[in-house]
Amino acid sequence: MATQDRLIESTQELLWERGYVGTSPKAIQQRAGVGQGSMYHHFEGKPDLAAAALRRSAEQMRALAEADLAGPGTAYERVASYLGRERDALRGCRIGRMAQDPEVVADPRLRAPVEETLGWLRGRIAEVIAEGQAAGELRPGAEPADLAAAVVAVVQGGYVLARAADSAEPFEQAVRGALALLAAHRRD
Repeated sequence: MATQDRLIESTQELLWERGYVGTSPKAIQQRAGVGQGSMYHHFEGKPDLAAAALRRSAEQMRALAEADLAGPGTAYERVASYLGRERDALRGCRIGRMAQDPEVVADPRLRAPVEETLGWLRGRIAEVIAEGQAAGELRPGAEPADLAAAVVAVVQGGYVLARAADSAEPFEQAVRGALALLAAHRRD
């Protein structure tokens, strides 16, 4: 793996584990197995590297979600696939956790990939729900954007509940609840 990729990957992991403030350049260098010169050869500094790491995490999150949402099946089945995908509920979401980081939220450059990705996810799920309504799979009436926002909120909130309880069960319970609510919109 190239030095630049090792730096980005290490920063992704450290941001996920420790947040922005807890991710020091020294920790990044140690995890990546590179020296200070290598880091500053590829990046202007920690903010530049963190922005690259957040963009990479955003791309990865989008690809995983798209694999479920563009997969086979009805609209309900595709959203259910997204909700039911195997996750480490106690680690939380790489992107969602950054929305709770004051340093990330305060910096427009760092906040942009977070905001854009969560916006993309809400929009993509809304598209799937609208497709289901147009195909007659899901009942009309509910605003697709509202249902999509609820689905994303369930996943992100489920992570918070799981971390608070130190158990994946609250996350799984939230997903089951979301599926039940979405199932109520299905046509038999």
